Amino acid sequence: MATTSKVPKDVEKRDRIVKRIARELRDGFYVNLGIGMPTLVANCVPEGMDVILQSENGMLGIGPFPLEGREDADLINAGKETISEIPGTAYFSSADSFGMIRGGHIDLSVLGAMEVDEKGNLANWMIPGKMVKGMGGAMDLVAGARRVIVAMEHTTRDGQPKILKKCSLPLTGVRVVDTIVTEMAYIRVTPTGLVLEEIAPGLTADDVQAVTEPTLILSPELKTMQG
Repeated sequence: MATTSKVPKDVEKRDRIVKRIARELRDGFYVNLGIGMPTLVANCVPEGMDVILQSENGMLGIGPFPLEGREDADLINAGKETISEIPGTAYFSSADSFGMIRGGHIDLSVLGAMEVDEKGNLANWMIPGKMVKGMGGAMDLVAGARRVIVAMEHTTRDGQPKILKKCSLPLTGVRVVDTIVTEMAYIRVTPTGLVLEEIAPGLTADDVQAVTEPTLILSPELKTMQG
């Protein structure tokens, strides 16, 4: 499959993805942001919206990333990044944190991915032959969260599709992904296939299809992505 030349730079990619995901937040949501790009959603919560961000290492009430010089080394998320707290932040054990996750109390989980397929299967925890410390909390999150959004770049560094007909890497969860957000598109996972709902400015449906392995279903209300 050929890649498109109409792809923004890395920073612009991440910015577009996290801002689009932030539009999925709602008042009263309890949200878990996975390691990596998903954590940036914390900086894009709409002003005035009451969203509670949870980290599986035992924190409920994560604020935006702190400004340089105002970091607190004792305040970190699951990815060991320094974070801030909001009024009313609660701290507890990892056991209690996973009790919250497994108990179905997370409204939205945002995770990165190495691969996603047309059935909503997710692979995001290991590449065979590479050293990994463990699967982390991803398997619990995709099983326990009410909705799962994948935040990822549309292709690998060498331009190969990451949205596949069938995942080739070890699975994190089976039929768990509800929505895929990339720098190129907003895609909804349905029982009949992947529905292309939104396309990044300057791109066409053909551009997105060219770097997507399964055939996309075009939404009758297809529109341009907005941050």
